[in-house]
Amino acid sequence: MSVVKINVLTVPAEQRETLEKRFASRAHAVEGSDGFEWFELLRPVEGTDTYLVYTRWRDEESFQAWMEGPMKSAHQGGATEGERTKPAASGSTLWSFEVVQQAGPKGE
Repeated sequence: MSVVKINVLTVPAEQRETLEKRFASRAHAVEGSDGFEWFELLRPVEGTDTYLVYTRWRDEESFQAWMEGPMKSAHQGGATEGERTKPAASGSTLWSFEVVQQAGPKGE
């Protein structure tokens, strides 16, 4: 079964728009990656400043290959020589899960 990676990002209110614009500008960067299955950026509604970046992968190897290749490139983009773009998030934690059961809508 698939693996799920959830990047938990602490994003101050004044950086929310910046974070969302950065994700929108790279919206299709992950879609062509081997083993990629799903992506969602989840905005907090109330009571937290934590965004969740949900991705699902065929296996751990597919995720690691993306981390070492396309993800690194995407996160280095936008910086000028000798300068890095300041992160919109003030903290980040990666959660990892194996999918052991799943369901979708019943076919009609």
